[in-house]
Amino acid sequence: MGREKTQVSRALKALAAAGIVERDPDTLEYRLGWRLFSLVARTSQNRLVRMAEPVMHALSADVEETSHLCVLSDREVLTLLSISGHSFRVHGWEGRGVPAWQTSAGRVLLADATPDELYVRFGTTSTPPIPELWALIQEASRQGYARVSEEFEAGLVGVSAPVRDFRGRVVAAINISAPKSRLGDRLDQAGHTTAKAAARVSALLGWEPRHTPFPRARLT
Repeated sequence: MGREKTQVSRALKALAAAGIVERDPDTLEYRLGWRLFSLVARTSQNRLVRMAEPVMHALSADVEETSHLCVLSDREVLTLLSISGHSFRVHGWEGRGVPAWQTSAGRVLLADATPDELYVRFGTTSTPPIPELWALIQEASRQGYARVSEEFEAGLVGVSAPVRDFRGRVVAAINISAPKSRLGDRLDQAGHTTAKAAARVSALLGWEPRHTPFPRARLT
């Protein structure tokens, strides 16, 4: 590169601080970071973001909580867009990944996965175990939304509903997360409202209810 190692090291540290790259704690090698992935995802999924944003504004105003547009990235849920339901922002979730198995968004984003695919994706790292996770995914599919209560973070609850493309595949999730003290008593109500919002975005992407995904395999 024609630069001294100290210069390269300083540059990499600055990029790591910005989230453009990240350092593997075991190998100490650098790799692409969450912020760069978020920028690429925002570009490649620009239509999804553009379609979802006005619907999410209406959802956040209705529920009076922050809504999030999420996608699946390997074993994590990545937030592409957050719309505040208040005059202030509570969290900067955009571009940050959280474990898929612990979140309501992850459970709807995994709706099209087979049990074998869950084992390949998560191995033994999933908490709850794969059979229990599979049951939670199926429950979310039946009721049209997933809900969690303090599974990802103490005092935090959330609901998510799937966004489908014209083929009926789940391509994103719309999520509402808030402190249990604010949202806990109306979690199911928020779930139904979020499901309606996600259905509107799905319709904008060309999905029609009769276009259902292929049947999923059973857990054996």
